[in-house]
Amino acid sequence: MRKFVPRTEARMKVAEKRSNSPHIVPKDTNLLALVRPACRAARSALPVAVAMFVLALNSYGQDRSADESSFRGNRAEVAVTIKDNSGAVVTTPATVRIYHSGILSGQAAASKGRAFFILNSLGDYTITVEASGYKATQKEISLPVAITDEEEVLVMRDSTSADPGANPGRPILAPKAKEAFDKGLQALGENNLDQAEKYLAEAAKLAPNHPDVLYLQGVILLRRGQAEQAQAALEKTTQIDPKNARAFTALGMAFLNENKYDLAVPPLQQSIQLDPSNWEGHWTLARTLYRQEHYDTALLEAQQALNQSRGSEPAIELLIAQSQTAIGKFEDSAETLRTFLRTHPNDKGAATARRWLDRLIADGKVRK
Repeated sequence: MRKFVPRTEARMKVAEKRSNSPHIVPKDTNLLALVRPACRAARSALPVAVAMFVLALNSYGQDRSADESSFRGNRAEVAVTIKDNSGAVVTTPATVRIYHSGILSGQAAASKGRAFFILNSLGDYTITVEASGYKATQKEISLPVAITDEEEVLVMRDSTSADPGANPGRPILAPKAKEAFDKGLQALGENNLDQAEKYLAEAAKLAPNHPDVLYLQGVILLRRGQAEQAQAALEKTTQIDPKNARAFTALGMAFLNENKYDLAVPPLQQSIQLDPSNWEGHWTLARTLYRQEHYDTALLEAQQALNQSRGSEPAIELLIAQSQTAIGKFEDSAETLRTFLRTHPNDKGAATARRWLDRLIADGKVRK
């Protein structure tokens, strides 16, 4: 049987061949919330972990002394205490981050084992902790109402680290460079690309070739649609910081946006290998495989991304429906589209989902 691909998708393919501006990631697409900006204070001795794309910073982690005068209103406050398995507070240098639906909402250097955040929205959050001499860990929390929430995160000693205070060659941002970096990060979270670019250029002068600075510069270029320039910055990032899963995801996206599908696959696979829970990596790989017409594997990657994202990115469901249609699973595709329309009736993809479902029905592929 001839494979059926939604007419909208077929047209998209033709348009992409005629244009140097691919339709893979529209300008208004949230670029997978892919920033995990990892920046340690100068006193920190542990290597900075994976940097993530920042697309919607809702709040910025602060020291308690700075927060006490803040107006919390109907926002939740989270106080994080880091402890080891004996119950003792961990006072070694540590970075605490909090994510909402995969998007970084705040970052803070722990002070005496404590970090504080004021959040602009309620819902499910993930707290991650990276403490010197301990294994990185995370904790899932739920904030249904505006409360002051006390959370304890337990960390385990890293037996592979002979010297918890050692920092094998990774550059550390000095105070002035970190200040410029933080300002750039905040501006990027506010979608002020010009300001973010200005501050990061300042940080780059003070800390040339620092992987975190390079990474955010690559993010800005991706946001501006300058994929080729972003590719250069991100390639350098992955060379300096080869364990940065999000940088590999971003590099794969840069290649994807240039229609260089064969080049996009290796960094995306590397990203997933470094961090199997990275749903943005699975989603970007799924789109790449779909463009290569590897529909079966694209479907598997998209389903993985959907499960890990907890439904935070509705567009994944549309990709699943496309892949199901492409391999002839028309009833499954119709059910995916119907579910999308029920759960996301006001999403910008709802009109597309309706057209595809109507086409399947009109062509006699599924029951009405």
